Amino acid sequence: MQSSSAAPQRHLPIRKDWLAATQEKALEPDRPIIDPHHHLWDRPGNRYLLHELVEDTWSGHNIRATVFLECREMYRADGPPETRSLGETTFVAGVAAMSESGKYGPTRHCAGIIGNVDLRAVGGRAKGILEQHIVAAGGRFRGIRNGATWHSDPSLRVFTSGSGEGLYLDRSFREGFAALAPLNLSFEAWVFHTQLGDLVSLAAAFPETKIVVNHIGGALGVGPYAGRQDEVWAEWRTQIQKLGQFPNVYMKLGGLGMPSLSGFEMGQQESAPSSEQLAKAWRPTLDACIEAFGPDRSMFESDFPVDKGMCSYANLWNAFKRVAEAYSQDEKNAMFHNTALKFYRLY
Repeated sequence: MQSSSAAPQRHLPIRKDWLAATQEKALEPDRPIIDPHHHLWDRPGNRYLLHELVEDTWSGHNIRATVFLECREMYRADGPPETRSLGETTFVAGVAAMSESGKYGPTRHCAGIIGNVDLRAVGGRAKGILEQHIVAAGGRFRGIRNGATWHSDPSLRVFTSGSGEGLYLDRSFREGFAALAPLNLSFEAWVFHTQLGDLVSLAAAFPETKIVVNHIGGALGVGPYAGRQDEVWAEWRTQIQKLGQFPNVYMKLGGLGMPSLSGFEMGQQESAPSSEQLAKAWRPTLDACIEAFGPDRSMFESDFPVDKGMCSYANLWNAFKRVAEAYSQDEKNAMFHNTALKFYRLY
């Protein structure tokens, strides 16, 4: 079972004054958006709960709903290891119920919940445990995430999930994975670009299971990959194009605000980057993903509060809107709202 302890810090510290000084007015403020990827946690010096989330979703953009992604928070302190992650699902369901009261505005925060069940640990017992999460979420549970980030280089160990090498190829993991589709649950894949081949194998083996690639497939730009952008790009794009050929695989467009992984260093500068700077830096990567998956299987994500170390929520969505300027209205509607709406079965 994955540890219930707080995940290691993998991103820049949040500097509120730094962000507020350069926060922009929202572009296309009426455009409907579903944010399909954010976290909630309460960690020493790093709190991001409903009030902090609301402060961001009220920053000018038309955020209709959000989806919570597991982050090993509020696990139960005792009980069988395989059921301790139910604490996180219960916690987020409570946050969603608070939001549904209307006291925190019209946004349906945490309308969808992605939890964690360690499929390798539970294997063929996964169905019963997943059903407990479905009940605990009060109708909001949409799937799980098992991170497979792994690398042999010691400099990248802090970013790994602790799953070890080859998680998505493991027999016990796949026995558990087989329980997802019959329960109408999806799977969130968090990998480095070096594991994308394993994900190709998983997608081919389970064509009935919907899979969404987190954070554009984890293209590394640090450690042994620093200064090797062209080589990484070629390897990453080859695998992304392979994944795009599977109709059951979707792509989340975001997670590029993690300079400790991506190599983008804008979060280190004197002032927070503008949306123009972000769009210029991110456009080639995001366009390559959209080309491979199409707008109907692509969705922009905030990855907050992780990406908050680089830019404000308002500037992030402005950057995405600038990247999307070349696309049609239907394509924009898909990537900002409709793809996530259908994938996570919201409203």
